[in-house]
Amino acid sequence: MSFRKSAYPYLVWLSIFIVVPLLLVAWFAFTTGDSGNYTEFTPSLSNFSRFFTPIYMSVLWRSLSLALQSTLICLLLGYPAAYIISREKESRRNAMILLFVIPMWMNFLLRTYSWLTILGKNGIINSILGFLGIAQMELIYNDTAVLLGMVYNFLPFMVLPIYSVLSKMDRNLYEAAEDLGADKLRVFWKVVFPLSFPGIMTGITMVFIPAVSTFIISNLLGGNKSNLIGNLVEQQFRYVGDWHFGSAMSMVLMVIILAVMALTSKFDTDKEGGAGGLW
Repeated sequence: MSFRKSAYPYLVWLSIFIVVPLLLVAWFAFTTGDSGNYTEFTPSLSNFSRFFTPIYMSVLWRSLSLALQSTLICLLLGYPAAYIISREKESRRNAMILLFVIPMWMNFLLRTYSWLTILGKNGIINSILGFLGIAQMELIYNDTAVLLGMVYNFLPFMVLPIYSVLSKMDRNLYEAAEDLGADKLRVFWKVVFPLSFPGIMTGITMVFIPAVSTFIISNLLGGNKSNLIGNLVEQQFRYVGDWHFGSAMSMVLMVIILAVMALTSKFDTDKEGGAGGLW
């Protein structure tokens, strides 16, 4: 009973800051009317039918595409980095992980702003190219710059969970596999990689979710040429004032995120114990 009573403050917190806001978003999404007059709202699905039109679906597809690309790149870069770090001595491990964590201590907005001074027309890269007599390049305000910003900001979210799993892996498994005749490559594919799936799935979830919903990175590095679904939601709430349509887009994005989380969770469960058969 005392445990249940101690949980009441958390239940109140969850209700006020999670359940109630979600219900408000759902209410706005399934109604129409003047956002300033709550008494004139009428039930409607027009917000969703308006969203599922080619112009908005193309933005959603671009958002999903960039999020998937950034997640894949983070995985390709993050897994080797996490594996290498996990094989180092503990003192060197801590220092190397700290190099990934330190940039996260800086404000997210400032980290993204720093790329403006690197990729801008008069930025560091173009200044070096100009000094070498090479024509300047359009490095910013495009999807490539947005993708670069995503990878830079979210790469630690891929490295840390994979490193956490790899660093806790029993080293005796490596030795046992080698004693059974497996070379290092076979040990990796048959033992290390399958057992690291929980970290991989966590990393994919932690990168994909903020990548698909981001609006700061696309605002700063994409300009008006790379609007994502997060930008559309922000515009509806901050500038247009159509909270109903913005809430409908938020609901669609929420469903996509929950579907991805469910998929990665199921895939992680299916792969659990995947190293059971070495050959």
